[in-house]
Amino acid sequence: MIVDCHGHYTTAPEPHNLWRKAQVAAFDANDMAPTYPTISDDEIIDTIERNQLRLLRERGADMTIFSPRASAMEHHIGDESVSIAWSRACNDLIGRVTTLFPDTFAGVCQLPQSPGVPISNSIDELERCVLELGFVGLNLNPDPSGGLWNGLPLTDRSWYPMYEKMVELDVPAMVHVSGSCNANFHATGAHYINADTTAFMQLLQGDLFADFPELRFVIPHGGGAVPYHWGRYRGLADMLDKPKLAEHLMKNVYFDTCVYHQPGIDLLFEVIDIDNIIFGSEMVGAVRGIDPETGHHFDDTKRYVDAAQLTSAQRDQVYSGNARRIYPRLDAILKNQGR
Repeated sequence: MIVDCHGHYTTAPEPHNLWRKAQVAAFDANDMAPTYPTISDDEIIDTIERNQLRLLRERGADMTIFSPRASAMEHHIGDESVSIAWSRACNDLIGRVTTLFPDTFAGVCQLPQSPGVPISNSIDELERCVLELGFVGLNLNPDPSGGLWNGLPLTDRSWYPMYEKMVELDVPAMVHVSGSCNANFHATGAHYINADTTAFMQLLQGDLFADFPELRFVIPHGGGAVPYHWGRYRGLADMLDKPKLAEHLMKNVYFDTCVYHQPGIDLLFEVIDIDNIIFGSEMVGAVRGIDPETGHHFDDTKRYVDAAQLTSAQRDQVYSGNARRIYPRLDAILKNQGR
């Protein structure tokens, strides 16, 4: 089977999006937040069937690990109460998708992070999503400031309460930023890739996995600039007197295949060990157009993986084996479904 590890509900029903605008406007005006609208199952089914489900079938995948729209997490908007209400609304919507389409979508939650607020305040929502809604992982924003990067690195002990809970619940995190409030950094073209690269370098500089050997991170978008500059990071590890990357990071860090051209995918597989690559597309996401050079959608990443020089066993590992190992709660769901 084929599991896509990187899907966002970018086509959420319009009442959900309008409520968000009203919520932010109410906060700015110091007014009471509006009541969340009633959204029918039929509205959710329509947005999924016309978009993600249709494309999954057309492109030959079986399941998507599904989370709220990343660019709309907007942890830098409003305050902690705004973020909590917005995160719960987004996560509840994902929960309804997984209930309506249990064979096709597995949930990953948005955390109610807020700049300057302890990450421990997000643990209740993680527990609710995993233990009550049956989610299999979480999105962790390394920069809730939205492009200002004025918080502490992922290796700082202030993050440890979240890591302890992740290990306890046996769930991985996709390290994923949200929108950018910094005009210097386009959200998907710069901020996302910068964050992927920055997160990897933070992990390289620290010794996080000595304290949490079972912790697992997926760094999306092909790992940002990391595979392309693998020699630089190997050299920096040596200069910083760290173990080789295979021992220091790569038992705990994984890259997805959200790379939108064949040479990029080929480089990813040439540089990074097959155990550390997990299939992902982020379809209906950052890059939705058709590549004029190929005539196919940029985000149809299965085409690139199929064309890569992989054995059948390697392809199976990338398409499902690694996902089931990295997301054990997903593996349990699939086994319960007889898959």
